[in-house]
Amino acid sequence: MKLKELFPDRNVTADVEIRGLRTNSREVEPGDLFLCIKGVNVDRHDYIEDAAARGAAAAVVSREVECSIPCVRLEDVDAALDGIYDRFYRRPQDELCVIGVTGTDGKTSTATIIQRLLGDENCGYIGTNGVSCRGYEADSPNTTPDKGHWMAFFRAFLDHGCRYVAMEASSEAFFYGRLKGLTFHAAAISNVTSEHLNTHKTLANYIACKQQLFRQNEGPSVLNRDDAHFEEFRTVARNVSTYGRGEENDLWIRDYCLGSDSTEMTVVYEGRTYVFTSPLVGAFNVENLAEALLVCLRLGKTMEELIARLPLLHVEGRMESIRLGQNFGVIVDYAHTPNGVQKLMDFVKELGGRRIITVSGQAGGRDKDKRKFVGEAIARNSYHCIWTLEDPRFERVEDIADMMSENIRDLDNYETVTDRQRAIGKAIRMARKGDIVLILGKGSEESNVIRGEDVPYPGDIRCAEMAVEKRLEAAGRRRQRRLAARRNETSGKR
Repeated sequence: MKLKELFPDRNVTADVEIRGLRTNSREVEPGDLFLCIKGVNVDRHDYIEDAAARGAAAAVVSREVECSIPCVRLEDVDAALDGIYDRFYRRPQDELCVIGVTGTDGKTSTATIIQRLLGDENCGYIGTNGVSCRGYEADSPNTTPDKGHWMAFFRAFLDHGCRYVAMEASSEAFFYGRLKGLTFHAAAISNVTSEHLNTHKTLANYIACKQQLFRQNEGPSVLNRDDAHFEEFRTVARNVSTYGRGEENDLWIRDYCLGSDSTEMTVVYEGRTYVFTSPLVGAFNVENLAEALLVCLRLGKTMEELIARLPLLHVEGRMESIRLGQNFGVIVDYAHTPNGVQKLMDFVKELGGRRIITVSGQAGGRDKDKRKFVGEAIARNSYHCIWTLEDPRFERVEDIADMMSENIRDLDNYETVTDRQRAIGKAIRMARKGDIVLILGKGSEESNVIRGEDVPYPGDIRCAEMAVEKRLEAAGRRRQRRLAARRNETSGKR
């Protein structure tokens, strides 16, 4: 779009093409329009030249500035943002079925399962694992990004043929107004436990932010009747459908049988019983799948067509098994809340491994009260634990580790290794035949937030693979040396 088309009521003389909109100079790419908003602590006018150096085609300002690129002067850039976004992206939210998924645990899995059930050629995804649909991938600055980002992603989804978008709707996104004005066409919640209270201060405030999803929802609302806070959401939700372990639910989870690499489920929906096998494992994924199925059913899909798509299910970074021929298990998972970690530990113990060796950390700058509960859930269910770096932000890894150890001073099965890749390597070197190494907290994420910067990181999956490969190679060399020694011994006897 031309700059003059974006501001038809202004006397814009610069005939430049605008390829995208940015409010952060570090995200600017060639051809972008840099919008100089004024935040609480940062005035983007101070970064115009940085944006220009990165290729910005023009800037929008609300005061006089010296600048090497064309500028459009407005009275208040912040107040004009919505209109600029609407003109440039042409309100893609009006052309998509927007599905919001919230909850303390399970957002990533449920939103991803919904995308897989609807087909990634038909449905985009926005959340912890980034932004994607078939043929398109992007990075998101937050689990739930602000309007400028989600509108850009929505437009890209439409351009790639999508009709739906499944997005994680975090409580913090509502708290900071990132989803203000967005209408949802379906909404779902997994559960609520104490989380993000550093931001919300009280559980009531936390719940109120999550309730906002249902206030902004005009379509079906899918609720977990088994959750302790079910009634608080039923009071604000419209067109409610429920899932759970009681026969009073619209989708009744009648039975399930957990395996090490699959789960057999029996559910009842509209009077009919369905028995099927899911490739997802763990009791928590029984609930996540039930939630996703009910969302898709309420959007008009049939149970038969959804069951036919179950073999396609895979949630990156969730219960990701590393199988390279080693004689011990390695599992990577994003679990990082007390409830999520405990459920995962319960499942892993059911697998029957000899010992559980766990690598974990906690994010800095948030949720300090939960650290001791996460640490306790891990340490009391593990043979050995290694606390390590996990998005420490402006905190010391050692201080976070000490808080994780607060409830387990009576134990001696934990240590701190600040470098995450080294911590993973050490855990894998410790493993014996039949053990299970758990690597928690990061999932498929490939960066760590350290002192305000996203520092590249190979990712837990790749770090685990490299450590296992290194161990297998070393074992191979030892075998070769033993074989050579035996050959030499045999030759000497002759």
